[in-house]
Amino acid sequence: MGTIIAVSIIFLSYFYRLYKYGLTFENKVYPNVFIDHQDFSGFTKSQVIEYFSKASKTFQDRRFTVFYKDQPVSTFSAVGINLKYDGETAAEQAYLIGRSSHRLSRFYQVFSSLTKIHKYQLLSNINYNHEPIEEFITKSEESYNKPARNALFKFENGKVTSFRNEVTGLKILSDKFLSDFDENIKDLKNGKYSKSIKLEYEVIHPEITLAQSNSFGIEEEIAVGKSDYTHSIPERVHNVILAASKFNGVLIPKDKIFSFVEAIGDISSLTGYKPAYIIKDGKTVLGDGGGVCQVSTTLFRAALNAGLPIVERHPHAYRVGYYENDSKPGFDATIFAPSVDLKIKNDTPGYILIQTEMDQENNLLSFHFYGKKDNRKIEITDIALWDVSSPPAPRYQDDPTLKKGITKQVDFPAWGSKASFVYKVYKNDQLAINEKYYSFYKPWQAVFLVGTAD
Repeated sequence: MGTIIAVSIIFLSYFYRLYKYGLTFENKVYPNVFIDHQDFSGFTKSQVIEYFSKASKTFQDRRFTVFYKDQPVSTFSAVGINLKYDGETAAEQAYLIGRSSHRLSRFYQVFSSLTKIHKYQLLSNINYNHEPIEEFITKSEESYNKPARNALFKFENGKVTSFRNEVTGLKILSDKFLSDFDENIKDLKNGKYSKSIKLEYEVIHPEITLAQSNSFGIEEEIAVGKSDYTHSIPERVHNVILAASKFNGVLIPKDKIFSFVEAIGDISSLTGYKPAYIIKDGKTVLGDGGGVCQVSTTLFRAALNAGLPIVERHPHAYRVGYYENDSKPGFDATIFAPSVDLKIKNDTPGYILIQTEMDQENNLLSFHFYGKKDNRKIEITDIALWDVSSPPAPRYQDDPTLKKGITKQVDFPAWGSKASFVYKVYKNDQLAINEKYYSFYKPWQAVFLVGTAD
């Protein structure tokens, strides 16, 4: 009996001391409570919050750069997204150890904490303002997301009346980016975070491709030719647009020699062309169809870029400024029905579809060739220029369509020269075309029209 009493006294004495010890942690974190392996025994909640507030200062110089297709598109600073430790939550979680609303749990937590038979390990969180990140994603979706488009090919009366190449779509992986950004923030705690984050995307393929939409063997774009018609008068621009439209949707069969003159047909006021300045008998005069050679020049460039045989081509008599807006001299082609023509041959594996494009804002005309590529390789040398001669003195000629006192410049001085380039095409690594194209340009004078009308 005495032994039981003695043991009881010792037991009660132990719990009394434990109780008294526990009282010292009133309003404080109990012993053996760790946050991120740091012991917070005896800390008040405000002290825990202050600790993490100071720890957050280590983030102040952090910056995160977002890359899209290997290009930086945005940067987020720690200050800008209010990056910091969530000290309030950490303090609350630590303080609740031993203060559970459940009686048995509370007793066990207090006992195990005070006796240090159980270590309570907690983890802090890093918080940031998600709104700037979500705004960035929304803008990125607006900028980069685009739907896939099916190819369109409609053939009527010997011409393609509706055409559209397939367009591959793209979708930003928004959820993945938000998750990656969040994980990167979490990695700040272990120092393994990355200063750069990728904005990834997936490619969306169309259901119908160009190859599936037609029976002419047309699968893809094979070449583009461009020219810049800046400085053209409105009438010339009108004629360029009209002439280019004659070729939109034209199909060139395999092994067919294509004639520019035959395709364009009559060039006159009867077919909608306006008078624009042309060169006739050594003078600059108004004539129907001025500007059509802008179209033949663009077609010539497309044919070269496609590696097609050029059956017939004629340079202009002098260096026309329009054709040197975006090119060196020598890459022009004039036509004058019926004797002066531009002819090319389609020696590709299938039909060639011509699509023209007018960019009136930037004064650009483009010829797009669609067909089927083979393994041909094209080499075009740099232009050789020699026998360069200065332009003659300006010429002034009367114009009864302008009022007296008005002088209008309709032609610009051009230096005379000779030019050449070599055009080579290889098929199956064998030289198939080896042509040298010459252009002999006369020196040309500036021409001013002087009004004579009352």
